[in-house]
Amino acid sequence: MDKFYRNVFVLLSAVSSLLSSYALAQSSQYTFQINDQLDERIYAIDRLTFYEDQSNELELSDILSNPINGKLKINPDFNKNKFSTESTYWVKVAIQKTPQSNKQWLMEFYDQTIDQITAYIPSESGYKELKLGDKAPFGDRIFAHKNFHIPVENETPGIATYYFKIKSSQKADIRIAFRSYNRFIYYALNEYFLYGIFYGMILIISLYNGLIYLAIKEVKYLYYVFYLLSVGIFAACVDGIAFQYLWPNHPEWNQPISGLSSFLIIVFALLFSTHFLNLKRRFPSMHRCFHVLLLAKTILFAAGIAFFPALLEIQIYDIIPFFLILFSSVYVLVKGYSVARLFVIAYAILFLGVALKAMVHTAIIPHSTVIYYSLHIAFLMEMLLLTLALGDRVKILKDNRDRALLRSLRQAEANAQLKEKVNRELEQRVNERTQELAKKNQLLLEYNQQILEKDEEIKRINSILDKDIWKLKSQIKENLQARITNKRMSYEDFKKIFPDSTACLRYLEQVKWDNGFSCKACEHTKFSKSSKVFHRRCSRCGHIESATAGTIFHGIRLPIEKAFYLSYTVISEHSKLTLEELSQLLDLRVNAISSFRVKVKLQLEMKGIHQPEWEDIVLERSHELN
Repeated sequence: MDKFYRNVFVLLSAVSSLLSSYALAQSSQYTFQINDQLDERIYAIDRLTFYEDQSNELELSDILSNPINGKLKINPDFNKNKFSTESTYWVKVAIQKTPQSNKQWLMEFYDQTIDQITAYIPSESGYKELKLGDKAPFGDRIFAHKNFHIPVENETPGIATYYFKIKSSQKADIRIAFRSYNRFIYYALNEYFLYGIFYGMILIISLYNGLIYLAIKEVKYLYYVFYLLSVGIFAACVDGIAFQYLWPNHPEWNQPISGLSSFLIIVFALLFSTHFLNLKRRFPSMHRCFHVLLLAKTILFAAGIAFFPALLEIQIYDIIPFFLILFSSVYVLVKGYSVARLFVIAYAILFLGVALKAMVHTAIIPHSTVIYYSLHIAFLMEMLLLTLALGDRVKILKDNRDRALLRSLRQAEANAQLKEKVNRELEQRVNERTQELAKKNQLLLEYNQQILEKDEEIKRINSILDKDIWKLKSQIKENLQARITNKRMSYEDFKKIFPDSTACLRYLEQVKWDNGFSCKACEHTKFSKSSKVFHRRCSRCGHIESATAGTIFHGIRLPIEKAFYLSYTVISEHSKLTLEELSQLLDLRVNAISSFRVKVKLQLEMKGIHQPEWEDIVLERSHELN
């Protein structure tokens, strides 16, 4: 029995020891121990004591109350990806002070994109409030540094408890560094020195490529300059350098300018890649795809500015343009475009850096210093490689030009030798041809004499033919006139004389102007051909007159060949056709036929002609005018 109690006591002692060790371990996770031997300690959110206020209504007094204070605890499973932009986070940090320390200490927040950090600093009278975050003017900070700092009081012993109220419109990386002033000054100087090198290189490379653009006027250099400047502004926004030096009194500019610079990076990267790789000729389908990407990114940017500010942040889909640029460069390189060799390496590095930055930003992979600066490193290496790629492109194009020039020179030499050979052969052939031409010229002289004799004979025959033709035309005209004045022709016979409108207009032209032309406007008798058929243009005043002008057929809406026949029916002796029969025969409306016949008869009555002939109808106004 004693042995049993002894075993139970040993077991309880072991459990108590384990619980004490666990409590001590938990306590050490959120209590900072000031120790001069450790200049720096960094704690992520999963090692801090915090509480998520989904109501966004709690104040410090509520947090200090026992029910709420009990909810402040460590959540090892929490990370940046679980951060809710709709909630407020309360972080509690306990510091075990050591007055014997020879150093001064501070706490630092790394993430410069956090909108609001309200620090509650313990004092003798309670808590002092300090406003931090990128929504507050830069001049309100205690230290003129891109990060957020809170000095730590270490003059009295005990535990000082600090509270931080954190609210952000984008996923925040809540990470607190506890370090001495010496460590802070050392790393801050080195960090700003490296930033100076980074941004200085951007400016130098931009200036260099800008001068090249002014010298050779190739637009790809201009796009590259804009791309570099966009990279510089975006990196400065991410680092907090832009807020510190460019617009310290306008915190509301941080998010829009960051979104604008990231948008311009993609725009100018696509434009620069399109021209550098010559995708319009070497990869047309990807060239069109780039235009679609530009349109999509522009729409997303406009939506982010107007409605959804979250779209201005880095998203995982932002790696798509860089992947397509990398794919395009590999494609054209494989197809034999050697200019793209350094371009491929540059964008492979940049794609890796952008992918890592996007995954860190969206908390897909955990934070680390190297990964945090992966985009800066990638941009720096890409800038150097792209600058070398532009120079390499010039070198390759120069070599190709030199080789082409050498081939041209060799070809020119070969052409000169060939030309000399051809000239010799031509001279020989010219001499032979000259002798042949001399003989043939003599023959031509003889033939020419024979042609002159024949020409005289042809002229004599032509004069005889002209007389015969004139007699024949006179007979044809008399026959045509006899047929037209025949008042017993049927519609079929009439159509043989005037089968279409051209025949009618030609007849009118002959009848009107057979005895000469006289302008209605100025009575000038000289004319020239008009641009329209069966029209004549006065050589003096430019008046244009048609063949139908001055006749009853001017301005009619009926087909002129049918109007000719309707006019003929007025003088026809045997035509007993009714209006309905004429309508069926000519495929015209009865009203149109009746109106035109009445018009003809009225014109004849006005002239006092009771037994009209064909020319009385055709030239019902020409007699008056001429």
